Amino acid sequence: MDKTRILIVDDDDELRTQMKWALNSHYDVLLAEDRPTALTLIANEKPAVVTLDLGLPPSPGDTREGFLALADMLQVDPLLKVLVVTGQNERHNGIEAISQGAYDFFAKPVNIDELRVVVDRAIHIQELERARHEDAAQSGKEPTSFDGMIATSPQMQPVFAAIEKVAGTDVSVLIIGESGTGKELVAQAIHTRSARSTRPFVAINCGAIPENLLESELFGHEKGAFTGAHLQRQGRVEAAQGGTLFLDEIGDLPTALQVKLLRFLQDHTVERVGGRTSIHVDARVLAATNVDLTKAMASGRFREDLYYRLGVVLITVPPLRDREGDLPLLARAFLERHSKQVGKDLVFTPACLKAIDYHTWPGNVRELENRIQRAAIMCEHGRVTPKDLGLSATYSEMQGRGLSKAREAVERQMVESAIARNKGNLTRAAAELEISRPTLYELIDKLGITRK
Repeated sequence: MDKTRILIVDDDDELRTQMKWALNSHYDVLLAEDRPTALTLIANEKPAVVTLDLGLPPSPGDTREGFLALADMLQVDPLLKVLVVTGQNERHNGIEAISQGAYDFFAKPVNIDELRVVVDRAIHIQELERARHEDAAQSGKEPTSFDGMIATSPQMQPVFAAIEKVAGTDVSVLIIGESGTGKELVAQAIHTRSARSTRPFVAINCGAIPENLLESELFGHEKGAFTGAHLQRQGRVEAAQGGTLFLDEIGDLPTALQVKLLRFLQDHTVERVGGRTSIHVDARVLAATNVDLTKAMASGRFREDLYYRLGVVLITVPPLRDREGDLPLLARAFLERHSKQVGKDLVFTPACLKAIDYHTWPGNVRELENRIQRAAIMCEHGRVTPKDLGLSATYSEMQGRGLSKAREAVERQMVESAIARNKGNLTRAAAELEISRPTLYELIDKLGITRK
């Protein structure tokens, strides 16, 4: 049987030779010392997996060239699995690389046995992804739905492959992505495909419940534990017994509760508020966030040990603007769904399709569906226009602008309007925008909006 081809990219000739010697009996090993050589080999030889040292010439002392190489590699082959090599104390670079599309990372000095395990797992997932594409090509059509998620873009295929891989395990999974990208749908798909599918799927939004109520909501309370606790109450963690607990917006979890959640992840026991009895709970934990947890860890707002307990596997859900070809597919699917619900026969006008294409969709898939649902209700003449979607002004303003400036302008318009409508109440403005409070604060600071 032919050995699977892998590529080692490192500017250290001695290390490249050592790794090839150690891995050659298991894989067909290719070598590259810089980005141009690596990209040529990827295009011509089509390796399944790449190990990438971020310190490459012409700037081996920093990570700039390495991250450029990562982006270019995934541009050449979106299904490529890239394993990033980091320094012993540079874990943050590995986490950043994963957020930019890398499959995994490992630290120097490289443990060859551990590396083989990671490479084998990456090869298996890539085989699943390529098989799905080949089946689609043979049938003459692309798959359009995966457990309720509509997509044909190459950017979503690693997400689907990761779901298939982790569903049969009990490991904790951290789902990363902007607000509205469909992180809860990913969690539900993992649960549905798991052995726990007949047991509860219990979801809680850690950013939507006041901090003084969140501990009781998660872990329950005993009768008399505090004023108003007239009855014993089971928490969401207990309610997930035998099933899956989904913690949305985990980045908003207060520090004190992070300690209690970490204890549960370690020993699978909880104590209700006001109680002294440890209760064993068999529940798998999935978590999601749109917050940059690396920054939160650096500032002390999120525990590093909890991050690594939750993120045994990381799944990054791409924003809608990066999903090639999915926008018109989703728009038509949502219009068909909501047209049926309101009993109308609706189509998009050509101008509307252009407006949809030009809009930057800062609210991602959720924003798209919400606008189309509203348009289906309000449209009176069978042809959905940009005005029905509330996009006419935005579309005309955005024409001719670069993507970055257009996105910033739309974000500013939406944030300022929400703050104005809610008379400066940022909590209500964040709820209207369907983002967490910390995310709104970050947007306000990024855009230079004055807090009134």
